Amino acid sequence: TLQWETLGRQFLEYEQMAPFLIPEEQQRRLLDFLPFFLKAWEESAGVIVFPNIQLLASEVSKLLTKEIKRNLNGKPAEEARLALEQLLQQKGEAEDGRLLLKSVYLLSQTDLRTMCNITGSGLPAALMQCLYLFFTFPLKKTSDDGETSEDDTQTQEMLVKIMLNMYREEQGVEELLAADKLQSLIIATASLWDQCSHSWKVPTGRVLRTISKAQTKTSIVYLQAADCIKIAIQNLFKLADTIPACDVCEAASILLCFVKDSYPISAALLTDFENNDGYQLLLKILLRCEGLHQNEGDHYLDEILDMLTCLTTCGKTELKVSGNIVHPQLPHFDFERTRSSGMTVKNLQAFQVLQSIFQKSNDQHLCGRILEAIGTIWAWDTVNFFLLEWTLQPINQFTDIIHFKPHPVQVQFFRLVESIVLDLSYVPHEILKKVQYLIKENIVPFCTLTALQCLLSMTKKDLLFSDIFRDSGLLGLLLALLRKQAKILRKSAGTHLPGLEEGTEKELNVVMLKMVAALTVGSVRNTVVLKDYGMVPYIKIFLDDECYRSATLSILEQLSVINYEEYMSIIIGALCSSTQGELHLKLDLLKSLLRILESPKSHSAFRTCSGFNGLLSLLSDMEGALRDPPSGLWATVGQNCILELVFYTLQGITAALHLDPVNSNFFQRNGLFEKMAEDLGSLGCFSTQREWQIPLSLEKTRTFGEFLDAAFCSSEPFPVWLKNCIWILSFLDRMVKGTLHLESYFKERKPEMREASRDDQEGPQAQEEHPVTFQRPANKLPASAHRLWGNPEEKWEMGDCTIVHPGAVCVMVRLLPKLYKEGHSQLSQEIQCAVVDHIQSLVKSEKSRQVMCGSGLLSTIITSCQDAFRIESHPLHLRLTRVFEKLASQAIEPDVLR
Repeated sequence: TLQWETLGRQFLEYEQMAPFLIPEEQQRRLLDFLPFFLKAWEESAGVIVFPNIQLLASEVSKLLTKEIKRNLNGKPAEEARLALEQLLQQKGEAEDGRLLLKSVYLLSQTDLRTMCNITGSGLPAALMQCLYLFFTFPLKKTSDDGETSEDDTQTQEMLVKIMLNMYREEQGVEELLAADKLQSLIIATASLWDQCSHSWKVPTGRVLRTISKAQTKTSIVYLQAADCIKIAIQNLFKLADTIPACDVCEAASILLCFVKDSYPISAALLTDFENNDGYQLLLKILLRCEGLHQNEGDHYLDEILDMLTCLTTCGKTELKVSGNIVHPQLPHFDFERTRSSGMTVKNLQAFQVLQSIFQKSNDQHLCGRILEAIGTIWAWDTVNFFLLEWTLQPINQFTDIIHFKPHPVQVQFFRLVESIVLDLSYVPHEILKKVQYLIKENIVPFCTLTALQCLLSMTKKDLLFSDIFRDSGLLGLLLALLRKQAKILRKSAGTHLPGLEEGTEKELNVVMLKMVAALTVGSVRNTVVLKDYGMVPYIKIFLDDECYRSATLSILEQLSVINYEEYMSIIIGALCSSTQGELHLKLDLLKSLLRILESPKSHSAFRTCSGFNGLLSLLSDMEGALRDPPSGLWATVGQNCILELVFYTLQGITAALHLDPVNSNFFQRNGLFEKMAEDLGSLGCFSTQREWQIPLSLEKTRTFGEFLDAAFCSSEPFPVWLKNCIWILSFLDRMVKGTLHLESYFKERKPEMREASRDDQEGPQAQEEHPVTFQRPANKLPASAHRLWGNPEEKWEMGDCTIVHPGAVCVMVRLLPKLYKEGHSQLSQEIQCAVVDHIQSLVKSEKSRQVMCGSGLLSTIITSCQDAFRIESHPLHLRLTRVFEKLASQAIEPDVLR
């Protein structure tokens, strides 16, 4: 602070003495003062505390302006250029020019008032003359290594910073016009770009862009009077044929800045640009950018395209177009509500450049940027889509040539088409007809695939598209193509033909199936069309391939809406004909079956199509699958996958029995619960031994719930066989309560496209890498489950009843003696006791006992357990007795129990 106070007094003395000093002495005193000022600034970390800073800025700026003019006066351009270089880079005793430059540089970064004093000193015009000379006449002198010296760089940075600070204000632009060099510099950038000083290209561009943003009416009149735009365009036409595309882009972007930035003030420069073939120049330059290496000139190319996009909204009058809305349209579409709200297209000439570039170029970056520009114009104002499509028809015309473009451009184009529906809520019928024709011709499979994916997204938005694409013939076209592909698949079954069903062609089949599925969802009419085309036998063929299966099942599920029997016949038939190794096929079929069984109307068809026997045959086919260690084919399949199949099989049976007395009676009358018990007992985890074992004194006893917790906890050291047994008993427990079909033990598996069939190729190691994950179900079911299936307690009106399917209790009892393994006697009898105790808890309520006794299964239970009574000391003896005592109180035939 003391230092700044001292400097303040010194400058005040200078102010008082200045009027009485000759100019040379006045200049010398000011130059003597500046080193102290700069030193104080450096020592105070850039903080200036100087009361007369505006006057100091004015005096220093005037002196620098005077020195610049003195060095330029009467000298040829190259000599003047050299003199300026020497003035601004002097060192040692003769460093007045550099001292002044550095002082102005620091003062220009203080405040606006100080900046105004600098601007009013005549410095803007003087520095514009300097910039013109530095840019136009390259200096041959460089450092030894051929690079610009450090002094040159520092001088350049200070000069450019001062100019940027001055020219960003309108006052600075008005002042620089006095030098009459602005138009000369603009024209020089358009004609001498390949001959100018390389180190001054970027700084000159920065300065001119800053001036462009601060244009005034005076500067626009000045440039127009000098024919600046006209001459620059003529020079750029010549330059465009001789220098690299990235360089001509850089030069042209400067000119275009002045045209675009001046428009809000006056249309004069834009008019000059248009009248002198400016758009043709841009088209020529941009088309030369084809094949540029990545990042080479990208910045200036993007800048030109951005400014050209902005020019599409520059025009005197609004475009007037008559709407021709083709119906049907989406319910919430209202053209009147899309009226202009801001930036609408008024300049079709500018847009035609963008359109022509896309039509003439196949360059990925260039075409991609054009599509981005169109998306931006639509985003500015929704009405722009209609203004353009009803005049120049860009998207309509692009559809005819899109298959010639690189794949990423095709993807980007169809996303743009998709946005017309998804974002604008408009159905472009004419464009969709052309897209459909593109699919029909299938000239480039990838393009066909991308186009179909676009239509698929639209179809999922609204059911209206189900009618549109049926009436347009797309549904019929897809069915014909799928019939052809199905025949090829059937012919090549079991063989691999080179090139068949590979890559894009296979993906195309997947999307065609998804499209047909989307068109049939919620549309009975389209489902009838599919059936009338005789497509059902052909659609079935796609079930075998995992990547086709999801969409195929979706189609078949829609078929069930009009014919449950046909759907059940197909699914049950496919389940029964599948091989042991086709594990994932069975799982996918069972999940589909469960979705259809949500409708009670499907239960009768399930029964008449041998659904129960079909599902039980799946369990029969898994004989020995859970043996430890596994053997044969089962050694290549993870045991969790097998448990998943058991779970979904039992889920299907439970769903078919749910609230259906006819099915329940059929299942019981035909002894299918007994068959289920037999099939589950042969899985390999249960013992094949028939006799009850000699009892042991149990050191500890756990409840069935505790065993479940232990089985679900992977850290518990349980033998594999017991874990599997507990899993199956858990399934049966949920089946007893009528809730198994609502549970979710296993996370969904999502097959990827192109994935090889894991049914045939995965071994034990693969299963370890991709295990089926599972979790214990919640004790309480989610509300959504009851909404789907209904609350079983409410529907049966049984209040606190626990047992819904008493036959499942019979299955649990039949499996009791098989819960035994040699070497695990203690654990075996402990789990047996836990299961009996659990069964006892199930029959605790009176209504549960009534259900059990009314089922006619008591004799079956007694037969299954009577061997245990021969050993009175068996731990199960007392427990089973308690169960039977509870049941006896409700038994219709007490003699049976006795």
